[in-house]
Amino acid sequence: MEKIASFTIDHIKLQPGVYVSRKDHVGKEVITTFDLRMTSPNEEPVMNTAEVHTIEHLGATFLRNHKEFSEKTVYFGPMGCRTGFYLLLAGDYESKDILDLMREMYAFIRDFEGEVPGASAKDCGNYLDMNLGMAKYLAARYLDQVLTNTKPEQLTYPQ
Repeated sequence: MEKIASFTIDHIKLQPGVYVSRKDHVGKEVITTFDLRMTSPNEEPVMNTAEVHTIEHLGATFLRNHKEFSEKTVYFGPMGCRTGFYLLLAGDYESKDILDLMREMYAFIRDFEGEVPGASAKDCGNYLDMNLGMAKYLAARYLDQVLTNTKPEQLTYPQ
């Protein structure tokens, strides 16, 4: 069996960034998958499930309510390795095209106060596994380290 494309990226060299993971054609539409890498794989601790779950709820809520991208959002969710998130958008995009959107989203998460949307037994299958404080901390860290003054190497996978 052939390796899938995401397993061919050198995760030893990979650093936090905003990367185009792949582009798929569905009919006449292009779906762009972004790798929102928040931590350095195999180099620093992965995110715990509670903060990942909280970021997922807040990020999905933000994107599904965004004035420009709500109809273009196909999926937002965590990577199994817990080092980042995948964002799938309908359209042919490059990393630089979504930097403002990501700045808005991660600022929304960093600044969020109150009850996490969907964090109830009626709305979520694991609603008790949430950590808003750590989600806010990680969002602020990603904003500071990646989304503010983004470097070119944070937008293209390492070779």
